[in-house]
Amino acid sequence: MSTNKLFSHYQLGKIELKNRIVMSPMTRSRAIENIPNEVIAAYYAQRADAGLIITEGTSPSPNGLGYARIPGLFNSQQIEGWKKVTNAVHAKGGRIFVQLMHTGRIGHEKNLPQGARVLAPSAVKAAGQMWTDSNGMQDLPVPHAMTYQEIQLAKKEFVQASQNAVEAGFDGVELHGANGYLIEQFFSPFANLRTDEYGGSIENRTKFAIEIAREISNAIGKEKVGIRVSPYGVASDMKPYPEIDDTYAYLAKELGKIGIVYMHVVDHSSMGAPKVPLSIKHTIREQFGGTIILAGGYDKQKAESDLQHGNADLIGFGKPFINNPDFVLRLENDLPLSTNLDTSTFYSVGEKGYLDYPVYEQELATA
Repeated sequence: MSTNKLFSHYQLGKIELKNRIVMSPMTRSRAIENIPNEVIAAYYAQRADAGLIITEGTSPSPNGLGYARIPGLFNSQQIEGWKKVTNAVHAKGGRIFVQLMHTGRIGHEKNLPQGARVLAPSAVKAAGQMWTDSNGMQDLPVPHAMTYQEIQLAKKEFVQASQNAVEAGFDGVELHGANGYLIEQFFSPFANLRTDEYGGSIENRTKFAIEIAREISNAIGKEKVGIRVSPYGVASDMKPYPEIDDTYAYLAKELGKIGIVYMHVVDHSSMGAPKVPLSIKHTIREQFGGTIILAGGYDKQKAESDLQHGNADLIGFGKPFINNPDFVLRLENDLPLSTNLDTSTFYSVGEKGYLDYPVYEQELATA
């Protein structure tokens, strides 16, 4: 089998990617006061050989800053901070989308700025705890059930954040509709108990996501909009429900009508979650009709196979990018990947476990 496809160019909307390797979004919690900084810019610049970088989850709203030290994209300081990142990546010939992540009920007031609150489609508490810098681990709270007006405001915040992203120099935005955050909370009949037009039927539960995608497409161009989804995912207390397949088939069809540039389907089975059936991946691809990114537990051989068989157009890789800043070079030249991965620094402060992983030549020099 030819191994050329993974390293071939790909036209994504109006931009050309130098390979089909996507750096998946990964929360790293280095944004002090929720503002991107020079350290974050250096981190992404180190990894700019990826065809496309998708940033860590970035909140479009003060209400969506559920985790400690995650970045936002709703004020001028954050826009200026992100300009450092996009300039650094573009200077290396890279392409970068920002992932817009509103955490919804997966948050804690101790992580939120003054005046913000933990919101969700319904007042349904998620199981589990959340780290806060001030008080350590805390139980997730019962969220405030969003009013109709608050839903409209949240949609406007997503649109404004997308416009801010363009101002900050991003090539596009990815809506985080996965991992149990706000958009997926609307999908779930267990998290969404609403009886208005945003709850009940599949059409109503997907309405929030579809409206956001349409309004952002109108604001910045559909070729700059993607979405990440995780059907069958159990992150953040998501539970399986009988109409999962129908939900994602309908969502894919409606997003295809809008014409957004990609759907990014993540399978967390390599981390112990239920496997996403190939059938629903095929259904999403068929109903959507646009670019498909698949992610979750890939190595070079599996990635090439899925590209060759037409299951995906691009492949997302996550953790290997953390401790292999030259991941693309290693993959292309069949060089061994670093196995030195310090999980204790995934979400810590500073450069340790963030900027200090060596490239292959440095490893050889110190071996």
